Formats: sequence, C-alpha cells, structure tokens
Amino acid sequence: MKSYLYHLQININFKNVDFYKNLMEFMGWKVIFETTDAVGYKSQTNGDLWFVQADNLEQTNYDAIGVNHISLRATSMSDVDAVNEYLNQNDIRTLFDTPKHRPEFTSSKNETYYQIMFETPDKILFEIVYIGAKD
Repeated sequence: MKSYLYHLQININFKNVDFYKNLMEFMGWKVIFETTDAVGYKSQTNGDLWFVQADNLEQTNYDAIGVNHISLRATSMSDVDAVNEYLNQNDIRTLFDTPKHRPEFTSSKNETYYQIMFETPDKILFEIVYIGAKD
C-alpha cells in the first residue's frame, strides 16, 4: 500500500481568517477553494490545509493529548528567516527562543534543522522549518 497526507482541516475563529490567508499566500500556497466559512490551500508538493469556521470556539492546549503543532517545511534557511521577518512585521512573536538550529533533530553533522515556532491568533502552534545542508 502507498499513502500520503491528503489534507488537514484546522478549525478557526473565522474573524482571524485573514491571518491564515496572508501567511499561506506569503509562503507560496495557492487557494483551491473559498467560501464565507472555509478556505483551502494547496502546497507546491502535496497535501492541503483547510481553514474552517469552528462550531465551538473553545481553544485546546497543544501540550495535551492530540495534535501538538503543524509544521510547514521551507526549502532554505533564508525562507525561514523571511517568514520570521513577516511575523515580526505583523506583531506575531516566535516561541521557544526561535529561530534556532536544533542539532538534536538532524540525522548527520552535515545537516541542520532550523526552525521558528509561533502561535496563531487562535492559539494553534505552527512550525516553519528547513531541514538540509548547513549553509
């Protein structure tokens, strides 16, 4: 059997939809569907992200059982830095002393795992990461 990630649905307070739309478009994702309570984005490789109006606005704790964070992979460290600058310009602070390199997550000494982590306006934890050759 072969399988792959098809899509993730992320329930949000739709008053915050512009945050997600602007971020996804900044990162090169394309709108594939949009209504008054849902918007879907296609990545440049595979997998979709869908932002949908939540029926219940209760927020979850990302350290509890369930999904911890959503990670989007960038193709270079400079792309991670560009997203970091974008977030700074939009008053979104990064968490956990990021951006930073995480050598404990690499498979060789010639590789780096370079990440930023941040919360969205709906308190959803996102990671933007580059994994690859050290610059």
